[in-house]
Amino acid sequence: MTKVDFYTGVDDKLRTACHLSHKAMQSGLRVLLHTPDETTTEALDKVLWQYPVTAFMPHCHSDESAAAEMPVVIDHHGETFPHNEVLISLHTVCLPFFSRFERVLEIVSQDAEDARLGRERFSFYRDRGYEMRHFDLSKQPEY
Repeated sequence: MTKVDFYTGVDDKLRTACHLSHKAMQSGLRVLLHTPDETTTEALDKVLWQYPVTAFMPHCHSDESAAAEMPVVIDHHGETFPHNEVLISLHTVCLPFFSRFERVLEIVSQDAEDARLGRERFSFYRDRGYEMRHFDLSKQPEY
């Protein structure tokens, strides 16, 4: 069954997505970063080119031919993915295909509306019996 981790209290959702992707990649896991729209996809792609400062995180869009080999893939429109290991969602709703993945990472900002929507997603997963963990990043030092 899919395991779900919530990362709340974040200042910058894109930077947090990059940080979590890098940690997963270092652990040998492949990541799908799913965004709500093309604008967010392009912004995330730019941040990934600069994160981390001292290394390179190989990534591409899911519709590119290299997607099957990439440790990090970005998508905003499809439901056909090159793997089912880790899904990092930048959406405000639960994605209909989340259960295809071994792990789902939900990122919730400090914005009041985003936090409210994050609580709704948390309740959705909890009420369906998914194994869950919560990490409040507002209480941790900046990475």
